[in-house]
Amino acid sequence: MKEVIIIEDEKDIAELIELHLEDLDCEVKIFHNGKEGFEYALSNPFDLMILDINLPGMNGIDVCRQLRAEKVNSPILMLTARSEEIDKVLGLETGADDYLTKPFSVRELLARVKANLRRVEIDTQSDTSESVISYKGIVIDKKKRKVSLNNERIELTPKEFDLLYLLAANPGVTYDRKDLLNLVWSYDFEGYEHTVNSHINRLRSKIEKDPTNPDYVLTTWGVGYRFNDIS
Repeated sequence: MKEVIIIEDEKDIAELIELHLEDLDCEVKIFHNGKEGFEYALSNPFDLMILDINLPGMNGIDVCRQLRAEKVNSPILMLTARSEEIDKVLGLETGADDYLTKPFSVRELLARVKANLRRVEIDTQSDTSESVISYKGIVIDKKKRKVSLNNERIELTPKEFDLLYLLAANPGVTYDRKDLLNLVWSYDFEGYEHTVNSHINRLRSKIEKDPTNPDYVLTTWGVGYRFNDIS
């Protein structure tokens, strides 16, 4: 059973989401206050958080930012109002994995929920021998969604892992920001290419000895990013 936290101050919306998630065999915990939800999430592991932006106690942007700062890496799906374009950008740049605009359809919500939950499941169909990448001290295991650097595990968010694996699986290949958005986020995030920069910066801060002079994730100036292919 998947553990899902909903932090949404509109009770009708929260209860509607809960009803449909229970049909997916999810155990749901609801909070109507951002601070209360944040404090619960810090000490209770979860598989997915559905997080509204505008909350009493602590807004959704701060909840997301501080959870990521505390190395809570479970996926976060943000809910935003249609007019709040800046909140979509801020949410993605502070570590959210996805966003959904209000008003939303239940079908779209469930599609996003399923997609995010799938990303954190171990793919039992994959061949481990083909899904482990090793390069100069870093080991990326796709099946276990595990990254180790010099035998020490590195905790990444789902999007950080997907981004790293895509680049590392294609060393030397440069991807522009739009391509990375389409391949990693899987949705139309046109106009949010700078979100890739934020994720790259956070990824480098976790895996690079010197993020300003990276060994693994390199910049192809004026184009995008690539994984080092020099032995």
